[in-house]
Amino acid sequence: MKTITVLGSTGSIGTQTLDIVAHHPDRYALDGLAAGSNAALLIEQALRFRPKRVCLATEEAARAAREALPREIDVLQGEEGLVELAAGGKADTVVTALVGSRGLQATLAAIEAGRDIALANKETLVTAGHLVMEEARRKGVSILPVDSEHSAIFQCLNGERREDVKAITLTASGGSFRDRTRDQLRGVTVQEALHHPNWSMGAKITIDSATMVNKGLEVIEARWLFGLDYDDIGVLIHPESIIHSYVEFNDHSIVAQLGLPDMRVPIQYALSYPERLPSPTGRLSLAELGRLTFREMDFDRYRCLALAYECGRIGGTATTVFNAANEIAVERFLRGEIEFLAIESILQQVMEKHDPASDPDLGSIAEADRWARRLAAAL
Repeated sequence: MKTITVLGSTGSIGTQTLDIVAHHPDRYALDGLAAGSNAALLIEQALRFRPKRVCLATEEAARAAREALPREIDVLQGEEGLVELAAGGKADTVVTALVGSRGLQATLAAIEAGRDIALANKETLVTAGHLVMEEARRKGVSILPVDSEHSAIFQCLNGERREDVKAITLTASGGSFRDRTRDQLRGVTVQEALHHPNWSMGAKITIDSATMVNKGLEVIEARWLFGLDYDDIGVLIHPESIIHSYVEFNDHSIVAQLGLPDMRVPIQYALSYPERLPSPTGRLSLAELGRLTFREMDFDRYRCLALAYECGRIGGTATTVFNAANEIAVERFLRGEIEFLAIESILQQVMEKHDPASDPDLGSIAEADRWARRLAAAL
């Protein structure tokens, strides 16, 4: 029986993780659950799965949980409670499914406590990849990718020598507006942007998919997970989202991972690795699908992706600032304060004003993050 803690249990990845746990009650038990302010759903989850501890971000939500849950379930609160939940208890694996850079401190605390990490929070590596990977190596813990693209690369590399890898390619659906020109993006609505053609995801990641920021964050994450240069990490538009990513080897052989666009597959693999368990997901029929299509990435059309590569090559606090500015810009778009194309404009302006620090410590990362958020909110 593997015991897990889920950070971000009420979000898209979190709820699908609990679906996997429910599908394999003889294999998994819950030690802890953490959420933001959605007390009602977390209470429902806690009553069903009976974790030892839960954590909510706000005092009001934590109070509601204390009133609704039995006394044997300890209710924690805020950032300190989140770190305590991640590091304490008896979890074998911590699933980090929080949205944004909020997951960094909790992930580092879990690693320090010797927990394996099922990583769905890509911002953790984007913000502080050098610190996270070094700490994982020092503690001897595994970082198992949950993103479908990184899970695909991870699976394609199983049993292979890393020195035989020539390049990896992350596939991208193209997002909500993949068939629109830049001129047609002027004046698009939040509702249009949130209508993803393939995946069921949270609001922030769906907007990031439309701007291609999400793929940029994945490129930076892949650099840390697999130790490759940015020149060896490509992106290809694949509208069907069936090939989730692929690896090219020195002999020009290509190994790809295919499957229906269902996040429960990579979530379960991260939890069960190296085993492959029966899945509640559907089976892929290539005969029914008929064909797969691909397009070269247009970096002028998706300027945020080009900027992500630039920030990754600069390194240091550049990636921290890129991520923080994007989080604020997306929040402003979702609130109707700015237009869709203003997201990339804000990112560009923030990066032009940033003086990157190399090899930053946590204090420098936190300060760069705060600076970028203030500026992105003001532009």
